[in-house]
Amino acid sequence: LGGVSTRPMFGGAGVYSKGVMFGLVYGDSIYLKADTDSRKTFEARGSGPFVYDSKGKPVTTSYWKLPADLVDNAEEVLSWARTAYGIAK
Repeated sequence: LGGVSTRPMFGGAGVYSKGVMFGLVYGDSIYLKADTDSRKTFEARGSGPFVYDSKGKPVTTSYWKLPADLVDNAEEVLSWARTAYGIAK
């Protein structure tokens, strides 16, 4: 991805490459930008979206939790991150 950086966001950190936010780290979880097609892949793996509270109302974002079984597989995480970056662009 090249030039990956983070910035504080939502009490966590936004993950950027070349100025484009494609991920979010919150607590001990990584969330990646998803669209209609990739969302199905996240859902099939048992993942859900990042949801935060805004004045007592839940707000669902387009960032979905990276499946836990992928975290230790750098090649697979990179593949998912590249997809998320392409969507965010």
